[in-house]
Amino acid sequence: MHLNPHPFTLRQLQYAVAVADTLSFRKAAALCHVSQPSLSAQLAQLEEVLGVRLFERDHKRVLPTAAGQRLLERARRLLLEADDLQDEARRVGDPLDGTLRIGIIPTVSPYLLPALTPVLRKHYPRLTVAWVEDKTEALTRSLEAGPLDAALLALEADVGDVERDVIAKDAFFVVAPKGHPLAARNTPVSLAELREAKVLLLDEGHCLREQALAFCTRARAHEQEFRATSLSTLAQMVAGGAGVTLLPGLAIPTESRRAELVVRPIAPPVPHRTLALVWRRSTPLADALRRLAATLRDGYPQDTPAPRGTRKPRPNPSR
Repeated sequence: MHLNPHPFTLRQLQYAVAVADTLSFRKAAALCHVSQPSLSAQLAQLEEVLGVRLFERDHKRVLPTAAGQRLLERARRLLLEADDLQDEARRVGDPLDGTLRIGIIPTVSPYLLPALTPVLRKHYPRLTVAWVEDKTEALTRSLEAGPLDAALLALEADVGDVERDVIAKDAFFVVAPKGHPLAARNTPVSLAELREAKVLLLDEGHCLREQALAFCTRARAHEQEFRATSLSTLAQMVAGGAGVTLLPGLAIPTESRRAELVVRPIAPPVPHRTLALVWRRSTPLADALRRLAATLRDGYPQDTPAPRGTRKPRPNPSR
């Protein structure tokens, strides 16, 4: 590669390729949004500096010459490279015009991603989100080390010293099988009603387990020996009569379609988890991630149940 100035411009190459595509100076000028005399003058200059006649032209038609055909193919490849360079620069300037790696916990991903994926595609058509599903501890380690750009977590867990933007508050509900004593009423469940109840919970490592366990301990409920690896397993076990459980509102529309469950709200103070997008304080992507969090907040499913007597306002961002 030499560093002397080139005697031609990318714009001149665009004019030449446009003529080759349309076989018309008039159509090429219209395609490039310039006057025909200007385009003709630029092409004449290009042919002069290259020392090659690119087109045969008369009053009836325009055709690339044999030498021009070879050079025009090179010009196409050069223009494609220039387009790629411009696209890459745009992606560097706007992280939402590229790829982001975002972690998400397994008690959120199957219920939230189906709703969010089309929303993200609509708002950021050039964005690719590489979702990484794992438990909170593993995601926070990856976020701190750098492989992840952000993570969608519950703030009730230990998420470290991070910036955050709240997406939603997800209330918990008591879920019981049909015929269970707790299924006989539809009023909010009190702690007294849960006393001695057989409760199924998630396995160790799920942050939702710790919240549910703390609530059940206050209610003096009994945790069963079985520990599920997913909310879907919990719901199916409950439907089979193995006990009752707590499910976050986000999961209920999906799980109640899969199994015959009776869902009851919990009397205040209602336990909940706070879902938020979090990221490293040092990241240069902070502004883009705040924009993304606002879109996630707007796209959060509105068919999730809310405790009786309450409304579901969209939370304001909190950092």
